[in-house]
Amino acid sequence: MTDQFNNQNGYGQPGQPIPPAQGYQQPGYQHSYTQPVVDAQNPRKTSSGRTFGTAFAGAALACVIAFGGFTVYQNVTGTPSGSSVTLGASTNTEIQAQSTDDTLPEAVAQKCLPSVAAIDVYTAQASTDMFGRSTSSSGALTESSLGSGVVLSEDGYIVTNNHVVAGADALKVTVGGEEYDADVVGTDESSDIAVIKLRNASGLTPVEIGDSDNLTIGEWVMSIGSPFGLEQSVATGIVSATSRSQIMSNSESSGSDGYGYGYGGSSSQSGGYTIYPNMIQTDAAINPGNSGGALVDSNGKLIGINTLITSYSGNYSGVGFAIPVNYAVNIAQQIIEGKTPTHAQLGVSLSTVNSQNAKRYGLKVDSGAYISAVNSGSGAAEAGLEEGDIVTKFDGNSVSSASDLMLDVRSKNPGDKVTLEVNRNGDTKQVEVTLGSDESSQSAATQQNSGSSSSEMLNRLLNNSGSSSKNDAA
Repeated sequence: MTDQFNNQNGYGQPGQPIPPAQGYQQPGYQHSYTQPVVDAQNPRKTSSGRTFGTAFAGAALACVIAFGGFTVYQNVTGTPSGSSVTLGASTNTEIQAQSTDDTLPEAVAQKCLPSVAAIDVYTAQASTDMFGRSTSSSGALTESSLGSGVVLSEDGYIVTNNHVVAGADALKVTVGGEEYDADVVGTDESSDIAVIKLRNASGLTPVEIGDSDNLTIGEWVMSIGSPFGLEQSVATGIVSATSRSQIMSNSESSGSDGYGYGYGGSSSQSGGYTIYPNMIQTDAAINPGNSGGALVDSNGKLIGINTLITSYSGNYSGVGFAIPVNYAVNIAQQIIEGKTPTHAQLGVSLSTVNSQNAKRYGLKVDSGAYISAVNSGSGAAEAGLEEGDIVTKFDGNSVSSASDLMLDVRSKNPGDKVTLEVNRNGDTKQVEVTLGSDESSQSAATQQNSGSSSSEMLNRLLNNSGSSSKNDAA
């Protein structure tokens, strides 16, 4: 089963996994937009990965993992819905080096640097009244954060993190020594993936796409991006671990990084959740500005999108995380084709079982994921799962909480068959389930995003009225 960063390792206390600290001086280059004034006591903050939380410990909180912030700007990109775009380089090359310590880093850097972009994010300045409420926008654009991205096509499709571009009013992207204006093609908040498109770009160097399903712990890797705004920076390391997974509440993390600076630098993040399944852990340096950049292997092939770190200080301390490329490119492809990104779904509402509530309610097991509702027509319903079942294993791996089961489901694809071990009134049963898709709930979230509060949307998506606040969905 996927690893959990839960209380057993002390996370949730000072020193828990957090985004890179957002504070550094502006480098010496100039942009055509008005630059912000950097306060020496409170330097400008940057976009970065968010804190790994200890979500869903004990009694479960409300969430819908299908809840996402997806937008498509076909009128800007000129890409019709359903069009086929080939992502990644059309040819593959092998790197030959005499030794890892000698020429390999040089060869990989030379190959990959043209495929990694620096993204500068600008937002409109808003006026506020005496109570701190926004009253109007002056129209002036100020650089509010920055990040990195990876070139997927010759005409300028770039994959990055959603938290890098969330709330952006304008984007300036530097790649191959040239600066471009760019537009957001689409985002998937629940997986922290976004795609942007450079205007009037051609002849770019797409990255070669590797395979994140066949990584070896200890293998050599390189991280590439713009730490602290220093474009075209590389750092080497190894794959420290795989299958590191976590769920994070966007609303809880917004503005909670210690700098009063929200997740991705934007207050536009919804009250949804971001699911990080099977992330790659590395000791290659990841710092503020690296978010959305490349993690590549010894052949210069993309294996991950750099996203998060664990640190006491907020800066690099040897533990970083990247979204696996197979997962990231699948989401990016759906966005480019004008689709709403979809993920595997079991079709149930869940609560966490622990020793306290098991004793209180007379449950037969003291850990697992309690099924409080089964959605009609879902894979769970067709497999015969019932309200009151407690899921204790997923494909043979232990399930100790609702978040465990949600992460296990997200690590699969729609249509995959999985075997659940459930406890039903004290009897243990093996149930085979064909996972469905969250397409309908994703579409509902998109349609309601402009006119409803997050709590109203959660209730609609769960179809569970007032009781939704006590259930998770998978």
